[in-house]
Amino acid sequence: MKRFLLLMSVTVLAAIEVMAQDRKTSCGNRCMKDSVATVYLTKKITPEALVSIYKAMGVKARGRVAIKISTGESSRTNHLRPDFIKPLVDEVHGTLVECNTAYGGARSTTESHRKAIAERGYDKIARVDIMDADGSMELPVRDTTWIKYDLVGSHLKNYDFMINLAHFKGHQMGGFGGVLKNQSIGVASADGKAYIHTAGKQRTVKDLWHYAGNQDGFLEAMATAATAVHDYFKQPGKNIVYINVMNNMSIDCDCNGNPQHPMIKDYGIMASTDPVALDRACLDVVFNYDSKEGDTAVPLQERIRKMHGTHTVDHAAKIGLGTLKYRIVDLDK
Repeated sequence: MKRFLLLMSVTVLAAIEVMAQDRKTSCGNRCMKDSVATVYLTKKITPEALVSIYKAMGVKARGRVAIKISTGESSRTNHLRPDFIKPLVDEVHGTLVECNTAYGGARSTTESHRKAIAERGYDKIARVDIMDADGSMELPVRDTTWIKYDLVGSHLKNYDFMINLAHFKGHQMGGFGGVLKNQSIGVASADGKAYIHTAGKQRTVKDLWHYAGNQDGFLEAMATAATAVHDYFKQPGKNIVYINVMNNMSIDCDCNGNPQHPMIKDYGIMASTDPVALDRACLDVVFNYDSKEGDTAVPLQERIRKMHGTHTVDHAAKIGLGTLKYRIVDLDK
């Protein structure tokens, strides 16, 4: 009898699990607002810790693996250095991927971008693919309020798995840059960047900076574009994971060749399969920071508030990319 009851209990539990999975499938994005995501944390900022936090997510990279980074506007910017990311690149046999910029800096053309990549040393640790070297491709979007499609580098189609490896910091236009920016502006082609920055008003780089933009429209377009890339990698046979490295957190982005010196000390590495929860968790670190002389988050907080940066995360949650609710799993404990 006890064995029978045990078998029945196992059967019932299995049925409940199947029902739960069916409910997730049937309700789709409407379930996200009620879910709680897991965000992994380590205070260690080392190459080994980066590999460990990737493994902690339990999602193994398979097939053709893209690792989306920022190659940095100059040697003075705070982009993640090749020696730091190399063990992770080796672990997953990944290709580093980038797209050209929409402004006239050191990475605005494929030729100049390849030169910058060589100067930074990324080509010494892995193959580097400038995804819009051969143009753009369109991805469908869920929210067509501002952009009718997401214009990304055409080489995106060559990958089955993406590790969105972002450097978390401030940003001159978006308020902050984390995985959502790295996936929206970062994966967009140069023309796609113009399309997002102008909230759908301009579809090419030409005369981009003559346009007086709509700030919330830009932020919402970023959320929409990030969702399009996430959806692309959630097709059968594909997948994506997200990592934010919270070091050298200047108020300026890595697209700024001469960023302000960081006023806040390095914090750690955070990762999740949910990009909304991950960026929200990093923002919570910044806004709940115990600031003091010589170690203050106030300038970064002010930059984010000034540009209404948290709106990107809120809109991403609204359109179903992820959840604002999360629990932290501390890998150091």
